[in-house]
Amino acid sequence: MRSPAGALHRPATVHLHGSLDEPVRLTVAELRELPPHRVEVSFDCLGSGVQRHGFEGPKLWDVLRAARPRIDFTGRKQRLRFLVTVTGADGHRAVLSWAEIDPDFGNQQILLATSIDGAPLDEAGPQLVVPADACGARYISAISEIWVGPLA
Repeated sequence: MRSPAGALHRPATVHLHGSLDEPVRLTVAELRELPPHRVEVSFDCLGSGVQRHGFEGPKLWDVLRAARPRIDFTGRKQRLRFLVTVTGADGHRAVLSWAEIDPDFGNQQILLATSIDGAPLDEAGPQLVVPADACGARYISAISEIWVGPLA
């Protein structure tokens, strides 16, 4: 698809890499193929005050499991050393522990949102949504990269 200026528009992609069977790039449309979840959230944004939004998209857990992480799921303790780093196109980054999303531990319903308030995020890229956070600092917009790996 071309913009009026003739520039080629491509859907935003997220590069998943690290301790995976192989790196993968996913578009928002591909993320929509995973089971969707919807959350209504309220969080404090330092720059613009309290924000209230409805987000829809797959759980980060489902996305990472589909990417086939090289993690031994037969036990539990070894999973505790894995981290997840989510980076936005602007360089903003947040780190989560694997235990936050793992159903055997925190089981947080952290999403990679494919829409906000019903508006699709295909061109901008997905957004990290951490419903348990009172502060919006980990709500990473326009996600460009997700790394998963062990703490050395």
